[in-house]
Amino acid sequence: MATVGETMVVLCPAPGEPLEDAERVAVSVGGAESNVAGYLARLGHCAAWVSRVGDDPFGRAVVRHVAATGVRVDHVTVDPAAPTGLYVKDPGPAGTAVHYYRAGSAASRMDTGTLADPRLAGARVLHLSGITPALSPSCRALAEHAVTDRPLPGALVSFDVNHRARLWPAEQAAPVLRDLADRSDLVFVGQDEAYALWGTTDPAAVRRLLPGPETVVVKDGALGATALRRDAGPVFVPAPRVAVVEPVGAGDAFAGGYLAGLLRGLDPTRRLRLGHLVAAQVLGSIGDNAPLPAWSWFERLLDAPDDTWSPLDLAGAPAEG
Repeated sequence: MATVGETMVVLCPAPGEPLEDAERVAVSVGGAESNVAGYLARLGHCAAWVSRVGDDPFGRAVVRHVAATGVRVDHVTVDPAAPTGLYVKDPGPAGTAVHYYRAGSAASRMDTGTLADPRLAGARVLHLSGITPALSPSCRALAEHAVTDRPLPGALVSFDVNHRARLWPAEQAAPVLRDLADRSDLVFVGQDEAYALWGTTDPAAVRRLLPGPETVVVKDGALGATALRRDAGPVFVPAPRVAVVEPVGAGDAFAGGYLAGLLRGLDPTRRLRLGHLVAAQVLGSIGDNAPLPAWSWFERLLDAPDDTWSPLDLAGAPAEG
């Protein structure tokens, strides 16, 4: 399994404290694609993160952090001429705003040669997101190369639409993200972002808009997620109830769980369940990443009968093995 994309240093004041009043900030690391790789590694899969960082303390912190999650980082290039990207969280009454400082970053200099490393051969899945093509023209070329030229032969191409309005407006992003998604094998998209980008109002409309992929997974927040496969009817799995602490990173966790289920050969229902269960761990914690319980905890819930799963309430319940 390989993922490609930018990971940045994250600065965050205390919960609820506005950034402009903060005297101290916590330093952490966050990036959609490395988050996905980290969850796959914690679920027992070999995962590699492919990217570019600056030759600076932030870059070294990023690589060290991602490696600590069990992800292979030997495909990361250190750029001596460009900095590592940075983003800052700004908590407020209406939610947490995010400020990016990533223009001209090392990762924005990725290009079509980024996936040329022969050591990536044999990867079963290549995962990328709609964040990458927004970073620079060369990163957009990389994303197009990944879904069109298939530089990792035999790998399923997984694409998370992951539209970031702060990086590019919907009217600019919509046609690019639709094209990249339609040329992928597996697509993750939120119902809300699909509506904002393309005006689609339900999973079936999203599927009609994207006929190319083998599977399109439409996530609808706390309601649940629907997998729409080309050769079968839709499969919907409701999301368990969770006490939400912070939603940031839950989409990456869902994708990581779903992909882990795919690599394990689970059926579509259990893939969606695993996505929900991993996402629930993030929703109930602070930060983009969260520790995961033992596999036995997941296994018990994956095999639960539907009448047990549907009312499942994880709010306040410890995830124990």
